[in-house]
Amino acid sequence: MKKIILLLAVSFVWINTNAQETKNYNLKFKIDGLSDTIIYLANYYGGKQYYKDTADVDANGRFAFVGEKEYPEGIYMLVLPDRKSYFELIIAETEFTMESSKSDLVNSMKITGSKENKVFYDYMNQIASKQKEARPIKEEMGTTDDEARLAVLKKKLEGIDKDVKKFQSEFIEANKGTFAAKVFSTTPDPIIPDNLEIPEGENEDRVKYKYFKSHYLDNIDFSDGRLIRTPIYHNKLDYYIKKLTPQIPDSINAAADRFIGKAKANDELFKYAVHYVTNKYEKSKIMGMDAVFVHMAEEYYMKGEAFWVDSTNLAKITERAKTLSPLLLGKVAPNIILPDTNGVWQNLHKVDAKYTILYFWDSGCGHCKKATPKLKKYYEENAKSIGLEVFAVGTELELKEWKGFIKEHKLPWMNISDTPEINKNAWNYINKGLTTLESLNFRDIYDIYSTPVVLVLDKDKKILGKRIGVEQIEEFISDMEKREKESNK
Repeated sequence: MKKIILLLAVSFVWINTNAQETKNYNLKFKIDGLSDTIIYLANYYGGKQYYKDTADVDANGRFAFVGEKEYPEGIYMLVLPDRKSYFELIIAETEFTMESSKSDLVNSMKITGSKENKVFYDYMNQIASKQKEARPIKEEMGTTDDEARLAVLKKKLEGIDKDVKKFQSEFIEANKGTFAAKVFSTTPDPIIPDNLEIPEGENEDRVKYKYFKSHYLDNIDFSDGRLIRTPIYHNKLDYYIKKLTPQIPDSINAAADRFIGKAKANDELFKYAVHYVTNKYEKSKIMGMDAVFVHMAEEYYMKGEAFWVDSTNLAKITERAKTLSPLLLGKVAPNIILPDTNGVWQNLHKVDAKYTILYFWDSGCGHCKKATPKLKKYYEENAKSIGLEVFAVGTELELKEWKGFIKEHKLPWMNISDTPEINKNAWNYINKGLTTLESLNFRDIYDIYSTPVVLVLDKDKKILGKRIGVEQIEEFISDMEKREKESNK
């Protein structure tokens, strides 16, 4: 059996928003070769598994889950004491018996009183037999260079595949109305028609991809919340968002909206999809993916659709989205107007350069002490040739150390900072037109919680890149230059 990792059951407020019905169960099991131990009942929820219950196994391998229980319908697992061996079952009926052997849990399975599990195992056994039939053919294909033989083997595989598809279709139709059949009808990928029309001038692979993606969600019954307690729903969502969708924020947002729009047919499926996308891209380390988090927050949380989120967490999500929104790639960087070391007020938006590196730093920060000289070297070697300027913002208020570092290292760019005096008399400076409230709040507006922080801006001060290391600036700008040259060809 394949190894699985079971997570300890934890309480997710957003999961259990609806009380489940308690029923009187009488689920009996016997596993030959197992005795005097404990067995674990686990359930799927999305892409993870959680312990649900335990049972004592007697000396003859018998155990049961009996009495009033809360077992929402879905696919469950009985996990043996080694935590590696297990078999799956469907709980959709309140009384049945299953018997098996520890040495061959699936193939030796005997089922009494459960149509759902009979259908479930009949299907799996048939598919397993076809996989077994195909395995030696695939192995031979990987070891022969004989084109004639490869053609024969390929034809055999195609025949097996055709048989599998025929079986799936007939089996699902014959068992329509069972949850097992619904699970199996959801699993297969769309079949691209052999006679798919390819418009003149269109790339064939592109047309097939579009067809596949547009039909990928066809067989999911989004009104059936039981699917959340199978691995199927999570896998479909994960593949649709991560594999079928270009990993560009606009494309991800459109795909997420399409999937979630369908998932609104059921509260459980809806909230799982919203949480999955939001959580995935909030934590993403890939630059620019915070645009997906902002979209999700604005579209679902801030519009009151995330009914499972309490007011405290909603406020946190809203605040985070509002912080990130002005800093998304492609947006004009919020302006900063502050004095330099000579008391001359400098305006970020008036910096005349093809590229502006907006550099937030602290002279007492260990990372900044290492990064700043590297930035200076890059600046001195490239500023004139590529039209580069650095707008360096000191984040500390102790100006003596800041000015001392600048003087010692002869930092050649615009070095600006606010001061205790400016902050104390902020409105006087604002009323005189020297600065703005936005400028004096730059730490919050730019989400500066550690230093150094680097943003790369274009000539119009739109954000090209952010939160990249000083060591990455050269490669990043070189890539921008290459893209510009290619687009001008």
